[in-house]
Amino acid sequence: MGKLLETVCLFGDSLTQGAWELNGLGARMAHVYARRFDVLNRGFSGYNTEWALPLLAEVLPPSPPRLLTIWFGANDACILPSPQHVPLSRFKENLRAMIHAAPDSTRVLLLSPPPVNTHQRAADLASRTPPKELDRLFDVTKSYAEAVKVVATEENVPIADVWTAVWDAAGRDEAALSAFLYDGLHLNEAGYKVTYDVVADAIAAKWPELRLEHSWRNYKYPTWDWFIDHKPGDTDGWEEHTRRP
Repeated sequence: MGKLLETVCLFGDSLTQGAWELNGLGARMAHVYARRFDVLNRGFSGYNTEWALPLLAEVLPPSPPRLLTIWFGANDACILPSPQHVPLSRFKENLRAMIHAAPDSTRVLLLSPPPVNTHQRAADLASRTPPKELDRLFDVTKSYAEAVKVVATEENVPIADVWTAVWDAAGRDEAALSAFLYDGLHLNEAGYKVTYDVVADAIAAKWPELRLEHSWRNYKYPTWDWFIDHKPGDTDGWEEHTRRP
């Protein structure tokens, strides 16, 4: 078997599963980490932390990933009687359990859910056949985003505060969130760009060695011009070469 690249694993709900669409978070990270880390999609659309927690150990790669992002709350914050609802205290317990379930050598980054645009969301649900009632509230989702920050502080784990970043980008105006959400809940390309930037900042601040930087110096294997002066398959000295000024 050939030598595999180390991995970065993104674990979450539909915001993670869909992060390879619309130039999303996963697509951007995979592009920047190319030839350095393989970025794995472990997103489960519709899942809350209660349903996702038992899967974590099962879906992680055999070798511990260098980085694990945990991004939940958008579904946990559904209001009753939605079956996706998870009480706030239980949500925090589940996040803590996910953090503790990560391999010791794996860096863990929490992400808060983005704000919900209830006007957009209500219109989207009303347009379905049959129509559905609004299942999320702005302030409730905000409380779950705040809970992620609390857990991050208590567990001494860094956080990419997506909720605040998107809310600020929208000028703290719920109606203006339509520029970042395509249905009131899920991020569009602009929303994922905001998310990527806050994730990149969090990684660079805590783990500079994992920073999201597209550079040949981060490649695990040589650039093509290396083989002008080296035989095919001869990679000895490449790592040292990347460190030269």
